[in-house]
Amino acid sequence: MKRVRALIPILGDQLSFDLAALADADPAHDRLLMMEVAEEATYVRHHKRKIAFLFAAMRHHAEALRAAGWQVDYVTLDDPENSGGFTGEVARAIERHAPERIIVTEPGEWRVAGAIDQWETLFGLPVDVRADTRFLCDHTEFDAWAEGRKALRMEFFYREMRRKTGLLMAGDQPEGGQWNFDQENRKPAERDLTMPRPSSFAPDAITQEVLALVERRFADHPGRLAGFDFAVTRADALKQRAHFLKHALPRFGDYQDAMLTGEPFLWHSILSPYINAGLLDPLDLCQAVEAEYRAGRVPLNSAEGFIRQIIGWREYVRGIYWREGPDYPRRNFLGAARPLPGWYWTGETEMRCLAEAIGQTLDHAYAHHIQRLMITGNFALLIGADPHQVHLWYLEVYADAYEWVEAPNTVGMSQFADGGLLGSKPYAASGAYINRMSDYCRHCRYDVKARTGADACPFNALYWDFLARNADKLARNQRLAMPYRNWAKMDPATQSAIRAQAKAFLDSLDASSTNG
Repeated sequence: MKRVRALIPILGDQLSFDLAALADADPAHDRLLMMEVAEEATYVRHHKRKIAFLFAAMRHHAEALRAAGWQVDYVTLDDPENSGGFTGEVARAIERHAPERIIVTEPGEWRVAGAIDQWETLFGLPVDVRADTRFLCDHTEFDAWAEGRKALRMEFFYREMRRKTGLLMAGDQPEGGQWNFDQENRKPAERDLTMPRPSSFAPDAITQEVLALVERRFADHPGRLAGFDFAVTRADALKQRAHFLKHALPRFGDYQDAMLTGEPFLWHSILSPYINAGLLDPLDLCQAVEAEYRAGRVPLNSAEGFIRQIIGWREYVRGIYWREGPDYPRRNFLGAARPLPGWYWTGETEMRCLAEAIGQTLDHAYAHHIQRLMITGNFALLIGADPHQVHLWYLEVYADAYEWVEAPNTVGMSQFADGGLLGSKPYAASGAYINRMSDYCRHCRYDVKARTGADACPFNALYWDFLARNADKLARNQRLAMPYRNWAKMDPATQSAIRAQAKAFLDSLDASSTNG
């Protein structure tokens, strides 16, 4: 047996040639290890498309690494010797190669980090865990920024990232004289025959083999594989990037919050799965977006809005996740305990907004940020759903969801379960917001303007009931001062009718959950 110098595990969201673990590696003397393990595919019931995307992308990346001269051990899920977990596969690789040490790029999740922390003791080998340099802000830098602040608001962190990268800067000032053009990014959309469509990639033989495997092994997982057309190589991810820059980015800023029936993508990039898996470099992408603005091909509100999501929000939620610790997804400031309705896994509800957002989620493992925050997340918040169960649902159903990025978005921003650490107020809204930003209400059997009655939009009574039942924790929030004043102005009979309407609806949810 030829002993290798280092065993280098490559995780499923590390599909990049620019990993810290590879920085000084030697293809002639080191061995890479890639693993499809049941433990990772089943710790939650991941969407079938999510599993298929990652396994197919991993297999293609392994081929790309080999073509570049690396020696790669690749363990498929259906390998009869597969142990089912990262630690077991590292142990088997050590038996095969007797490495002198292990080098690994830090994982994205506390759960995996805990396993890696045991390897040195388990295997009696030095384990070099290296910082993930694909991010702009490491843990130490984020902690230094956060230290001593009363509120960890993304806007101020984002400004630091703009200064650090130089993106959209005019000297030491922001391009256009302001940091944030969010107010210009909230236009409702109308159906447009020129609306772009994302690029579609036909599955090759490798991907078809993965699709068959996923259908066979994960038949009870949510989602549908029919029409699978994800990019599963860096080359194809770059094609989708180019398509977005040319066709969708120019109007992305105006319509990034808009929603339309039967239109899951609108002007969004559909790049988050590729960024989070490592196929695309986030800073390089932001530099390309800036170049489109500098060339006069896209307006500033589009370029700034997209860059803010990447170097601002994405980096910020990662910092929050690692700073707050592994118990963060279990926080429950509002004491919410109701189970999610079973139709979150089927989309079978008469509320058109939820049917649309959940239906496209099951079809594509995708929904854009406003559908997640203001439709599925808003509804879960208003009914008082258990935030940990909500967290697990989001982690299951979206192809771009890893706990580091998903938990702060869900537990913090969407469900306010961290008590305001991340968001300055709960993102609760009645049907009026949904009606303003979408055409869903036009196609719904419920009346978006009614608070009570058999045909009243459930969001309306639920919104006021949410404020009333959580007044002890929320009434002093300055950003909720106006809705609480409006609630106080209502006469007692109106308040009672609204709360009775909400109770009847919540009772029906509880009954269906019990019967289900």
